[in-house]
Amino acid sequence: MPRIPTWTHDELLLACALVVENGWSELREGDPRVLDLSDLLRSLPIHKGVAQVTPQFRSTGSVSHKTTDLATNHPAYVGTPTKGGRLDKEVITAFITRPSEMLEAAEALRLGISTGELYKIPEDPDEVDSEGNSAIEGRLLARWALHRERDRGLRASKIARAVKLGHPLQCEVCTFDFGQFYGPLGQGYIEVHHRLPLHLSGPRETKLDDLAVLCSNCHRMCHRSRPGESWRTPAALRAEIAQFTPGFLTRDLACTEDHAAAPSPAS
Repeated sequence: MPRIPTWTHDELLLACALVVENGWSELREGDPRVLDLSDLLRSLPIHKGVAQVTPQFRSTGSVSHKTTDLATNHPAYVGTPTKGGRLDKEVITAFITRPSEMLEAAEALRLGISTGELYKIPEDPDEVDSEGNSAIEGRLLARWALHRERDRGLRASKIARAVKLGHPLQCEVCTFDFGQFYGPLGQGYIEVHHRLPLHLSGPRETKLDDLAVLCSNCHRMCHRSRPGESWRTPAALRAEIAQFTPGFLTRDLACTEDHAAAPSPAS
C-alpha cells in the first residue's frame, strides 16, 4: 500500500480555514463539513493519484484529527495540544496574523478547484522555491498565478505599451535593464508580475495596469513569502531592499510607466 503523503500547505490552508470559521474549534468526523473537505482534499491535483489507490488518504477521520491539531496548537488553547507539525504551526501563525487574507486564499483555492481551472494547469518548477517550500498561500495558487503571468499576449502588450511611451524596460523594483547589461541578447526582455495575488484580485480579466515589470530576481522575491507575512508587492519589496542598501531609494524609477499607481508597501 502506498505511503500516505504528509499534509501540504494547500491542504492545511483549507483545513485551517474551516477551523477558523468554526471559531478555532475542531470538527468531529460526522460533521458534513468534514466530509466535504475530505472529498475536496482527495481531489486536489498534487498527489498523483494517491486517493484512487488509498481509501484511507484524507479520510474523514484523518481530516477531523487534523482540525484537532490546528485547533489545539493555537496559542490561546487551554489544555494539552495534540502533536502538530512545523507546517501546522506556520499556517496557524499566518491565520492569526492575517486572517482575512488567508481566508480569501482558501476561497480562491476552492474556486480554482470547483471551476476545474487548477486541473488544466501543469506543474511549474517555480511554484516551490529552492528549499522545497511553497508560498504561504499554497503551491496551487502559486501555480495559477505563474500561469497567468506567463501569458505571452499579456507580456507582449505590456512591453509594447512601455516602448510606445518611450520607457526603457527596467525592473520596477531595482531598475535592472536586461538590454543594458546583456546587450542585444537582453534587448526587449522583462518579466511581468501581478501587483496583487490572485486571491486578492480575484480571477478577473487582467489589465495592463495590474502588471508590474520586474527582473527575474525581484520577480522571484515578490512570489516568496514567509509565515506571518503579507503579500509582498513590488513597492513593498523595494522598501524592504532599501533597509539593507543605503541610497537604494534614490534610483530613478521614471522608466516604470505604472509605478506611480503601484500599491503602497504592505504593512
